[in-house]
Formats: sequence, structure tokens, C-alpha cells
Amino acid sequence: MRLGFSVRVFGANVPSYDARRYPERPSLSTSLVYLRDILTYLGAHQMHMYRMHTRLAPAPEGGEAAALREVEACTLDLEAVGALARGLGVRLSFHPFSIVVLNAVNEEQVARSRAHLATLAAILDAMGLDDEAVIVLHVGGVYDGLERACERFIARYEALPEASRRRLALEHDDRRFSFHDVWGLHRACGVRLVFDTLHHQVLNPERIPWTEALALALSTWPHGVRPKVHVSSPRTELRPTAAGARVKMPTWTEHSDLVNPFAFIAFLRQTAGLRPFDVMLEAKARDLAVLKLRADLQRFAPEWVGRVE
Repeated sequence: MRLGFSVRVFGANVPSYDARRYPERPSLSTSLVYLRDILTYLGAHQMHMYRMHTRLAPAPEGGEAAALREVEACTLDLEAVGALARGLGVRLSFHPFSIVVLNAVNEEQVARSRAHLATLAAILDAMGLDDEAVIVLHVGGVYDGLERACERFIARYEALPEASRRRLALEHDDRRFSFHDVWGLHRACGVRLVFDTLHHQVLNPERIPWTEALALALSTWPHGVRPKVHVSSPRTELRPTAAGARVKMPTWTEHSDLVNPFAFIAFLRQTAGLRPFDVMLEAKARDLAVLKLRADLQRFAPEWVGRVE
């Protein structure tokens, strides 16, 4: 089992992407320099899973078509970074912002979403990465009703170019689409599913046992392609408001800074007989959360260390 984290790296002073804005000229080539340094850091700490920033390829003034041209212009750099990731055994992925929605009623938003997915898929292809390098997406909004929203997702997913469809994986969320809903979408169009432990705790009106839902999600991945799962602990801390005069109660949908090691040990025990999968830790401490959890496993459950890289 590989443990991974997303985007920001606290253990190294390396940006996750070229965050400049026009009229400056942010570039994919600059983002790839940062990604190369991140991969070097991951290799030094034996971390083998990383979610890249969805703005790795900035949207130029010319829009997503220009972004695709930039991907083509950076072919050699992408090949080199992809080779580095493969050599280090690092699994890479993307998780676009919530503005990327396939089932939107606004056709312009759908067109922009399709184009952005095409750009991300082109990056993964140019890196020479296998089908474990996925783009994780949420269903989107409910809009004019759950049934019609799901029908639009199915139609838009099936109309995607093969390169995008082959990379896409669907995740349930904590407000609109439960695991039961995305399981129905998988059965309708074949999209693979990413199970999220916290989302299932927050939104599960059908009361599907989480181990059952996880096993179903794992079954949606092709043979020979290792599934991925999102694991997190809910945030429990009180926080001061912006004014500082009061405190804000925790919201259970928020990720905590670290992952509760005892809950994770229980998770390992209860999933021991399932198909092998990788785990993306969704924790605000990012890479530090991975390092802390590995140390906690060594201290509290050394018998399970061998299951985790």
C-alpha cells in the first residue's frame, strides 16, 4: 500500500506549480521544474504517491487550446519528469477544482471542463504514465434534480474523448452524491470509483456499511490497475474567527491536520482481506501527515508496517 498526499509540500521549500498570473508568463515548463524537485524530495523520503496541482499547466490567455499546445511544446520535459516518477515508483494523479463539472446545465462550463480534462489527460499521457495515473472528479451539482443530473453526467462522460475517459475516476462527496449514487453511475457507464472514508461517514443515507462500499469501489477498477482510496480524519479543533474575538466550532466535513493513527490501524485491520489498493491521505499537514502516520504505525502497530510502503 502506497501512502500519498496532495499538492503542497511542507518538508521542502518548493512551489507546487507556477503560480504567476498574467501579464507575467506562467508556464508548464516552470511547473515541471518544481515537480521534478518535489519528486526528488519524495524519493529521498520513500514516499510513492502524490497528487499534482491541477494548475500544473496554466490556462494561457488563449484558453485551453493554447494549454494543449503548451503541453505539446513541453513533450521532452514531460517525458523526462514521467521517467523520473516511474523510476522512483511514484504514483501521480490529478483532482480538478470543483469548477470542473461535466453535468452542469451551463454548456460553456461543460466545454471548459471537457477542455481542462483533455489537458490533464494529455499531460499524463505525455509523461508516459500507466492507467494508475487518474483524474479524480466529483459528479457536480444537482441542478434540476438528482436523476437528470446523473443522466447528464452519463451522457457527458460517454461523449468524452477516449484519452480523457480512460483517465477519469469518480468520487462521491459529502453533500450531494452519496456512494450509492456514484455506484449507480458506474453501473450505467462503467466509470471507476474512488472511495472516500470521510465522505461516506458524512453522507450515507442508504446506510451502506463502509467495508461493503469500499469493496464495491475496488471492484470497479480494471484488473492489473491498483485502485486508490481517500482516507482522512475529521477536523476537531476549535479555531478563532477572523476577528479573533470568538471561536468557530469544527465542521466534520473538514480534513484534520493529521490522520488519527488508531482509526487508521483499525482501517488496516478491517480491510486486510480486500484487493490491494493505495491510500491518498487528505490531511492539511500533507507530506508531514504521511511521515507522522508512518512513525505512528511503527510505534503503535509495527505488525502492520509491512503492509504500508
